Formats: sequence, structure tokens, C-alpha cells
Amino acid sequence: MGTLTPTFGSIIPSQSQQLLQTNYLQFNNGTSDFAQQYLPEIYEQEVERYGNRTLSGFLRMVGAEMPMTSDQVIWSEQNRLHVAYNGCTNDDANNIGIPVGANVVNVISPGQTIVLMDALGVELKAVVTSSNPTTGVLVVAPYTAANTAALAATGIKIFVYGSEFNKGSQTTNWDGSAGAITGTTNISIDPTFTQFSNSPIIIRSNYTINGSDMSQIGWVEVATEDGTSGYLWYLKAESETRLRFEDYLEMSVVEGELAAAGSGALAGGFKGTQGLFAAIEARGNVETAFSGANLTDFDNILKNLDTQGAIEENMLFLDRTTSLEIDDMLADVSAGAQGGTAYGLFENSEEMALNLGFSGFRRGSYDFYKTDWKYLNDASTRGATTGISSIEGVLVPAGTSTVYDQILGTNIRRPFLHVRYRASQTEDRRMKSWLTGSAGGAFTSSLDAMDINFLSERCLVVQAANNFVLFKGA
Repeated sequence: MGTLTPTFGSIIPSQSQQLLQTNYLQFNNGTSDFAQQYLPEIYEQEVERYGNRTLSGFLRMVGAEMPMTSDQVIWSEQNRLHVAYNGCTNDDANNIGIPVGANVVNVISPGQTIVLMDALGVELKAVVTSSNPTTGVLVVAPYTAANTAALAATGIKIFVYGSEFNKGSQTTNWDGSAGAITGTTNISIDPTFTQFSNSPIIIRSNYTINGSDMSQIGWVEVATEDGTSGYLWYLKAESETRLRFEDYLEMSVVEGELAAAGSGALAGGFKGTQGLFAAIEARGNVETAFSGANLTDFDNILKNLDTQGAIEENMLFLDRTTSLEIDDMLADVSAGAQGGTAYGLFENSEEMALNLGFSGFRRGSYDFYKTDWKYLNDASTRGATTGISSIEGVLVPAGTSTVYDQILGTNIRRPFLHVRYRASQTEDRRMKSWLTGSAGGAFTSSLDAMDINFLSERCLVVQAANNFVLFKGA
């Protein structure tokens, strides 16, 4: 018999009916896969080797979402109630200088009693006999010394703890005249507040599939985290684009950064937005080289929280390493004096004591609820950063603040984290999605494709950031 030159879809004939390498089509030879004679055994379902790959959910647990109708959101936060100053000076002759400036004014009146402390631990109590609001100079009379020579020259902290006046004295308000004020003149304190703002950014994404590819089926049945399944590959791509975009909605307001003066982003017309990490670094507490295995490091955080809002319930969102370190620390603390386990921390339950994954604990007057934050562990985001200084966790207060809800028209209690999105009666930009083209149910243009579009415009409001703690690597 003659021999045919093998080409795509051809075979080499044989005189007898038998299976030869030259007379049947092979599945894996790269030229005739679609016309094979023998089908391989195929697992139709895709293996989910990374589990649930979505990262969002953090803000749904600790925050609230509210609409806004402007390009900027502004909120005000209370200042401290009591009067105190840091960085004051001392001339050893009873003259204390307050560093007045653009944001610091002297509101201490004659007759008020103050505590003076320096970095070396020296402390004096004194009564103010003269106060100059313009220069910030106080003349004081110490209760236990003739003068203030015992204090350091700089780095003095003072705070008001009361007042003392002579019999028959009368308090009058200072009229703003120049020079020092003495006697019983009182400086009236008007309450002030600190104002913060943030701006939303527009987040967009899209996925395009042409009409021809939409009509093809594949060997593998696809399945995604949102329940989409089938043998059409574009279903998987569309679903993953949506899931990725939903993660971006949270990641954008967590990682967001404001464009600084002189930056390339600002020069390109991009303003940025202040995300959670940036807000805590700017207005909150940053703990560097924190060791969850060191109880002293943790106690230092508690001492700092005492100087802030002292919110009793807090949530710890940590990476795996820091979470395990805290577990080890708590396990060591629960050890008995003879090396046994102190079951009293677990209501005398041995079974609970052997569960060393601690989800909640109390230290001092604070309650902490600990959980792993998947965003910090995922290898495609902040996970797998061994040897790299990165964010290891965040402490979020579980308290609430009172805000005026424009929709309800009343004051309601909200958590400290608010996701604000642009919305009005005619346009809601919380999470928009729409189809364009002429395939897949869309009939908006002559384009032989389906274009799926996603858009949102949002920002994060971090209120009372002084109660948050950001844990960073060394």
C-alpha cells in the first residue's frame, strides 16, 4: 500500500486491522487533539487548591457603610477636656514658658494650681500668680520650695488640677489687653475641636469577551467562590473579575495613600485617598518591632491606650506569626507555679485549656478578641514577606461614636470606621455593574462582544484614630 504523508487529521494505513502508533490519532501529540479516537479520563471539576481566595470582609466586620453626596467628607473630633502642656521651659526663678504658637494657646489663669514634672522624675506643685496669654509665660509660686530650680530647664510637663483663691477675691474675665494678667483675672476657655477630611476615589474594572468565544464549551467545569459554575470559561473569567473588584473595594480604602505635594501622582492629576494604614500612621499609634511573645511589649500598648480613649473592648486582626506569638504568650502566662496548667483561666475546663488557639483574653481592664486577618497572610498580598518589614496587624477599638444619620434624620451610634460612597436619588455609586456590546444579553452597540463594567466611588473615614494601633515589623 502507498504511504500517505502525515498531515493534520490524517493517518498511515495498514494491511491488517490492528492498533499501531501510525494509524490512530494521539491526544497529546499537539496536532490532532480534537479528533482523537480514545478519550482520556478527565476530572471535570476544577480543583480549588487555594481555598476561598477572596480577601474582603474586614470592613464588614468592624465598619459601617453610609452614602455621601460630595467630593469631600469632613468630620470633627473632640479635643481633651483638661488643660495640659508638654515641652515647657523653666528659668529656675518661677517663670514657666509654654510653647505657644499657631496651634497652642495659653489658657491657664492666675489662681489655678498646676503640677510640674520633668523627665528625671522631679515634681513640684504650684499656684499660678501671673499668666501672659500672648507670650505663654507663667509666674508660679511652688508649694514646697522657694523656686523652681529643682526642675530641669526644658522638657517640662504641666497640667492643671484645681485652683486656690484668697478670701473675698472676685474672678473677672480677661479683656485681651497686652501684658501679663495677675490677681484673680480668669482666662475663659472656649471649647475647640479638631477637623479632619478625606476624599473618595473612583475604582473601575472591566472584562470583555467576544461573541464567538462565548458560544464555546470547555472540558473542565469551572466553579468560583460566588457559586458560578458551568463549562463556559468566560463565566469563570467574569466571576473572578467581579470577585477581584470586590476585593479592590476594600483594599483601596485599607491601603489608600494621599498624594503628597511634589509627588508624581499629584502631578498626574491623582489626589489619592487616606486609607486605614495611612490614617493610623498619621493620627494613631504605631508599634514597631512588636513581639507578641513578650508580655512587656503588650503591656506598653495598654499603658498607651490608657492615655487615649481607654476603650475596653478591642479587636486584634493579626498575621499568622504575630497571632501564634500571642497564643504562646498566653499559654506561658497560664502555666502554674509547678509547671502545670492553670485551668482557672478556662473555668477549670481541661479540654478548653488544651486548646491553645486563644480567641479572646483580658489584660488589665481591657478585653481583646483576636483573629487572623487573611489579607496579611495571603501570598498574593501582604503574606509571605519573611525578612521584609511590613504590617503585622492592627488593633481596632470595638467602641462606637454618635453621628447624625442624614437618611434616618437622627443621631445614631456608629463604629469608628465608616465607608462613605457617593450616592444620590438618581445615582448610586456604591457598586455599579453594567453590560455593553451585542452579546450575552447586551444590545447597546454593534460590538460583537460582551463588555462587563464595574465602578465604585468611595473612601474610608477613620474616626478617633488615636484609639487604633498599627503593628509593624522591625
